[in-house]
Amino acid sequence: MPSPKLNRLTEEQRRQWAIDGYLVLKGVLSRPEIDRLIREVDRLHRKHMLQNKDADRKKGIDRRNVMEDSDVFVGLIDHPATFGVVLDLMGPHIQLSMSEAIVRPPNPDFKGYIHTDGGQAMRHIRVTETSWPLQLKIQYFLTDVNKPFRGNFTLFPGSHLRPYPEGETPITAETPGAVQVCVEAGDAAIFPHSLWHGVSPNLSTRPRKTVIYCYSQMCFRPFDFEKPTPELLKRCTPRQKRLLGDLGYDWKQGAYFYSPPDQVEIINNGVVKAAQKTEKSRKTKR
Repeated sequence: MPSPKLNRLTEEQRRQWAIDGYLVLKGVLSRPEIDRLIREVDRLHRKHMLQNKDADRKKGIDRRNVMEDSDVFVGLIDHPATFGVVLDLMGPHIQLSMSEAIVRPPNPDFKGYIHTDGGQAMRHIRVTETSWPLQLKIQYFLTDVNKPFRGNFTLFPGSHLRPYPEGETPITAETPGAVQVCVEAGDAAIFPHSLWHGVSPNLSTRPRKTVIYCYSQMCFRPFDFEKPTPELLKRCTPRQKRLLGDLGYDWKQGAYFYSPPDQVEIINNGVVKAAQKTEKSRKTKR
């Protein structure tokens, strides 16, 4: 059975990525996909509350490595609406480093926060407009966040090329220049590690639910796990296995610095051949 066709990065999106440092992709998830994901996220939330009787309900959950929990999350590893864009931005020598389900309930005491990803060292690392990113994340929105101060994904356009200010005055969702992104359920935001980003307070009456997937170059260690479980790999396609670090052979020195011979073929999964066929057809019509 052929793989679904992947959406690709447009020239306008490439330009926006270089200038603003992020993209918002509209309607990448269908209503049935949203509903299935919400059911699983709600199940994880209920499980968390049952296992942690003293948990603060205002804090919601931040559950990592959710791929192990359900096939619904496995399908997002290389979702056709977003993975082609990831390939166009990052190249084929990549891995999935993290999967995360987040529920942020209404909480007037939570002031939000702004940060960069990757810890203390990566905060000081930025790449040029034409470079492949070291790391990027996709945040899938499962609930509408169509007005400010509803737990919005908040960012500073263009900040991916500027040093993050490390002073006593905290950067917040209300700092001048901050943009609270307004989206609908099924939309997704893509951004690199160096973009100043975070979340606004949720002053609404509804929880905000999202799922985040992080991709990085293969030479990085995964964030969520040392290695995937055999049970997870059994549920994955060859491309998904490779994205989870299964090289097709045992570890050896330099294994994740120098890609296996079939890396491009496995990751592109026929995309390169399809693109070459389209280009050949275009030239023929000329």
